[in-house]
Amino acid sequence: MKKDVMLKNGQKVTIRELAHDDLHAIMTLQEKVIDNLTVASFLQPLSEEEFHYILDGNGTMIGAFHGSHLIAFRAMLEPEIDEHHLGKDACLPASELPSVLYSEVTNVDPAYRGNSLQRILGELLMENVDTNRHRYVFATVAPFNIASLKDKFTLGMYIISLEKKYENLLRYTLMIDLQDNEKTGSLTAMADMSDVLEQQSLLKDGWVGVGLEEADGSWKVKFQKNE
Repeated sequence: MKKDVMLKNGQKVTIRELAHDDLHAIMTLQEKVIDNLTVASFLQPLSEEEFHYILDGNGTMIGAFHGSHLIAFRAMLEPEIDEHHLGKDACLPASELPSVLYSEVTNVDPAYRGNSLQRILGELLMENVDTNRHRYVFATVAPFNIASLKDKFTLGMYIISLEKKYENLLRYTLMIDLQDNEKTGSLTAMADMSDVLEQQSLLKDGWVGVGLEEADGSWKVKFQKNE
């Protein structure tokens, strides 16, 4: 995979698949992103060993380069099947768990934000999923991480649960079924993002979160459900 893209700022970047030779640049960019976070808990960084695991063929990582400088990367992971597997949040049968991918970490150099790099990389990864091997893509996002939630909704993902993960951090779990993504329901409900119990109640009752709205200075999650 190799593609040239013109950014909003007029700069041309090259997007290509990453390899072990890029690991130093990957770790350097992740550290830069962490240093610039306003809310540290929004990002669940990956260790060098976890990046090695993906680059060893257990997923895909692509990066955007301005010249020789890595300015953004995004990863999809083929997860190990264990007790924390996100497919269990969707009550997938054990036979379906090997067909799951995780939309993993995304990092964009702060100097290049505002150029839709997260969306561009996400769409490229989704377009290149081998649907003969993988049917589902899952992700976790922290409440009030608005940019990441919007990104996942843009990719067609929807919220299926809101529970504590990663040693007691509250996270939405989102998913997309690449074979059957008709999730638009005839019923609609809104819930304030700060009202955890109301959202959990809706999700347990079969609603899914499909979008965001900002009203009166607060963020609300749009839920849908079939009658």
